[in-house]
Amino acid sequence: MNFILKNKLLYYTKKSFKLIIFFAISFALIMSVVCLKYKPVYKVTFMGEMVGYVQSKSGFEKVVDKEVLKPNKSNIAFVMLNSLPSFEFKFIDKNIETNEEEILAKIKENSEITYEMYAITLDGENKAYVSTLSEAEDVVKKIKEENKDGKEPDIGINQVYTTNLDELNTIQVADAKNEISDTVKENQKVQQEIARKKLEQELNSFDGVYFSVKPVSGVITSRFGSQESIRYSAHKGIDIGAPNGTPIKAAADGTVTCASYTAGGYGNLVVISHGNNIETYYGHASKIYVTKGQKVSAGDVIAAVGSTGRSTGNHLHFEIRKNGNQINPQIYLYK
Repeated sequence: MNFILKNKLLYYTKKSFKLIIFFAISFALIMSVVCLKYKPVYKVTFMGEMVGYVQSKSGFEKVVDKEVLKPNKSNIAFVMLNSLPSFEFKFIDKNIETNEEEILAKIKENSEITYEMYAITLDGENKAYVSTLSEAEDVVKKIKEENKDGKEPDIGINQVYTTNLDELNTIQVADAKNEISDTVKENQKVQQEIARKKLEQELNSFDGVYFSVKPVSGVITSRFGSQESIRYSAHKGIDIGAPNGTPIKAAADGTVTCASYTAGGYGNLVVISHGNNIETYYGHASKIYVTKGQKVSAGDVIAAVGSTGRSTGNHLHFEIRKNGNQINPQIYLYK
């Protein structure tokens, strides 16, 4: 019995082995025929569209990773792809060429690159762009050294991101350095002018009243305190000679308290109160253009030069008074 079973098992084993050999040879023959006419590739689909074939899936993925997603280029912060390519194994006619470069170009076209740059800033405004932080620090150092004689400029560095590198590169560092230097110098001039005006204001101020405007431009014909035959006492103001009709301007902001002809030699007189018991007097006017109670600003035309009252010629008699006492106007104006 065992002998019969062993013979049957040997028979079927040999038969199965022959079948396996037959199928292997058949498969080899089929594959030989297929390989003579077809080749194995990967069909690539990108953004829902079949874009071609590549020979190696893993090889092409490495190329995409190196040249698109992680390119070895400066300034690239990151790359965005809205869609990744998909692969499907296929046999295609040997005459059909793979198109790796074309597929790669299409993927690059649909990628968005964000660049990292460093902006050189002046007063918080971006003026120029460089590739690295060390380069930016070098530029800032040189600009500060070139402008060290004046007030140190507000130069800084700002890290920026952009998808349009050409737009940032339109401003060259050399041109920006010149622009920043020019701006710094202009700012220094502005600061100097502000300081000058502040000093001038301090010099021309009296108890909080700023005398910013000369009432008349002309020649001083009689100074404060001078003794002259036409006066009974020392001169209490200054006389500025000017043609008849020349505009007379308010020396400071205030309120008109007198605008009429007066006795005592002033003729047509305008008086302006500036607060803190400080007043200015404008005498001998040919015409008066303001009224009592009217508010005026420094530089407003209030009257015209004349020779009314006790006068020997066309001029403005100008006084500054504090608590009714005359102060030499030339301390604040006509220096």
